[in-house]
Amino acid sequence: MDQPSGRSFMQVLCEKYSPENFPYRRGPGMGVHVPATPQGSPMKDRLNLPSVLVLNSCGITCAGDETEIAAFCAHVSELDLSDNKLEDWHESLKLLHITDNNLQDWTEIRKLGAMFPSLDTLVLANNHLHAIEEPDDSLARLFPNLRSISLHKSGLQSWEDIDKLNSFPKLEEVRLLGIPLLQPYTTEERRKLVIARLPSVSKLNGSVVTEDEREDSERFFIRYHVQVPQEEVPCRYHELITKYGKLEPLAEVDLRPQSSAKVEVHFNDQVEEMSIRLDQTVAELKKQLKTLVQLPTSSMLLYHFDHEAPFGPEEMKHSSRAVHSFGIRDGDKIYVESKTK
Repeated sequence: MDQPSGRSFMQVLCEKYSPENFPYRRGPGMGVHVPATPQGSPMKDRLNLPSVLVLNSCGITCAGDETEIAAFCAHVSELDLSDNKLEDWHESLKLLHITDNNLQDWTEIRKLGAMFPSLDTLVLANNHLHAIEEPDDSLARLFPNLRSISLHKSGLQSWEDIDKLNSFPKLEEVRLLGIPLLQPYTTEERRKLVIARLPSVSKLNGSVVTEDEREDSERFFIRYHVQVPQEEVPCRYHELITKYGKLEPLAEVDLRPQSSAKVEVHFNDQVEEMSIRLDQTVAELKKQLKTLVQLPTSSMLLYHFDHEAPFGPEEMKHSSRAVHSFGIRDGDKIYVESKTK
């Protein structure tokens, strides 16, 4: 059944936790926790509120009366508002799940910091936040205790927004998968560039950042930006240059096996330069040479001569043996002889 539209947080709270729907039972381990000192609301005794509120998929579009929220929820430590219809939030809490809503502007997110100064974990996944538009010193005051934030599948598009996360004084854990900013990069580049920009973060996308990985990422960051024009180099680059010095790009070494080689094929008095595949067998190479030397494959004898080796030609026996196993390289020679000769 579809949830009705236009419902407030307080309306849903009162419906769900009324005695009729959620009766309180006394005794160890029974019912829900009600603080011993209510915050002064005459309605407080008529609701049985636990310290963890789960109000996901309730069609909530707004908060409701601020005074009532303060009175009813002073003891609440966790709140799940996932999959509601919030577009803004105008209103004592440690963990807040507010995923799958329509929050887009930072002005709405900053209200959460102002209302919940003890916030430890903020999950904003699957919202449409475009940017973190807040001065660094103001961010530190807004979220003084924030330890973990999830911006999974948000709309962040700028590295400056990632740098802003450094302003949260206690931030240790970040989730940043699926944001537009990182789409053009490889998996390796995404992780290393983010780690290098967030020196205090010890856990990224659920994986612990080890000391070795951090050093590797920071060195990667320097090399990645070494040829970027000075006016475009991020501030973090200069900080890391001070730490490690200026590093030259690593030499690119292709360790993949060579797939082909240009060789000289010698037969009688003829010499023909051609490219041969190294992943084929000796039998397949003979078929390739058949037209050139005008011999049946059963009559061919092949010899490989390494132009850099001190010894003579090596017969290419065994039809099923791979050509690359003979160590053939560009410039080598293949001698073809007839068994009847």
